[in-house]
Amino acid sequence: MHGFTNKVALITGGSRGLGRNTAITLARNGADLILTYRTQQQEGETVVADIQSLGRKAVLLPLDVGDVSQFTRFHDDVAQSLQSTWQRDNFDFLINNAGIDRMSPFAETTEEAFDSLVNVHLKGVYFLTQKLLPLIADGGRIVNTSSGLARFAIPGYSAYGAMKGAIEVLTRYLAKELGPRRITANTVAPGAIETDFTRSAFDHPGVKDFLASQTALGRVGVPDDISGVIAFLCSEEGRWVNAQRLEASGGMFV
Repeated sequence: MHGFTNKVALITGGSRGLGRNTAITLARNGADLILTYRTQQQEGETVVADIQSLGRKAVLLPLDVGDVSQFTRFHDDVAQSLQSTWQRDNFDFLINNAGIDRMSPFAETTEEAFDSLVNVHLKGVYFLTQKLLPLIADGGRIVNTSSGLARFAIPGYSAYGAMKGAIEVLTRYLAKELGPRRITANTVAPGAIETDFTRSAFDHPGVKDFLASQTALGRVGVPDDISGVIAFLCSEEGRWVNAQRLEASGGMFV
């Protein structure tokens, strides 16, 4: 993979986990980065330093994707950063990666937990993408993060899985409506990936071994299994992939 020179990617939740890994992968292939963090500023600054050590530029901005009231200010911060760092008025790739984990049986899921998932995983993605549309370059790419849980069901994830299912539908609409601007929109759906995001679930005895046993390739995933898929969708080689759900799960529950 190559050819990201003079490209700028914006990754929400870029301070850790899949977001961090994707940022490093894109930087290694020539892209510059705008990353967001919610609380982990120090971790975000470490990622920026790692990107700069690769000879690329990076900017770190605060954002809570679950708080729509922040989006106008964030839009202005992105526009200012683009001007001051790159002397341009748009960026190329929007990767909606930020997320939260809430696991509870359907019968016990609270309205508060449900609303927090809606705000981050659906409402936030919907309106942040809308707000940033004027800053996305024609011919750019949108990559949304779904989950294997939108295809198969694991008890405890009814709300989370429902939000990801909605994101997959939304992505098809984005592809259709943004086609005149030659902007593609796709979702990447990871299976079970071992990151700090999933650590609490994996800490339960037997969970990791069970998930590995239900995966055709015999193990759970790691961030490096996903970041290259996102990079492909942003690449010139991926230009004709549009409105698609690309599951990267090693073959879970097939």
